[in-house]
Amino acid sequence: MRIVIQRVSSSQVTVEGEVIGKIGRGLNLLVGIADTDTEVELEWMARKCLELRLFPDGEGGRFDRSVQEIGGELLVISQFTLYGDCRKGRRPSFDRAAIPNSAEALYERFVSLLRSSGLRVETGKFGAMMQVAIANDGPVTIFLEKEAER
Repeated sequence: MRIVIQRVSSSQVTVEGEVIGKIGRGLNLLVGIADTDTEVELEWMARKCLELRLFPDGEGGRFDRSVQEIGGELLVISQFTLYGDCRKGRRPSFDRAAIPNSAEALYERFVSLLRSSGLRVETGKFGAMMQVAIANDGPVTIFLEKEAER
């Protein structure tokens, strides 16, 4: 599983001209599901996203507070292209990305784990063409990866 975490002052996702998810201060999560991902990876990633200290405490701009501690919001966007392998040729290969049916179920479970935190969680539309507007705060962008143990 791969996630691009962006600390945002605001973020929104639009599908076919309609805003379907919008948040204020918090995290924008671009989520890629691998063909080997299980509940173990989902739980680890959800906990990590909720607990990572990416927000300043107000003094000196240090990363001292998590999205949970600030009562922030989350916008979660499915993005299979995070598994694009560009090492060969000129067109990315997405062989490691989970197939759509499996990926959607795992994505929905991941969103459910985040929602169990009590924070406001908005989403895009799985499999849709989406436009994501991100006001990256800082900017702060973190790449998080958890591979299934074999």
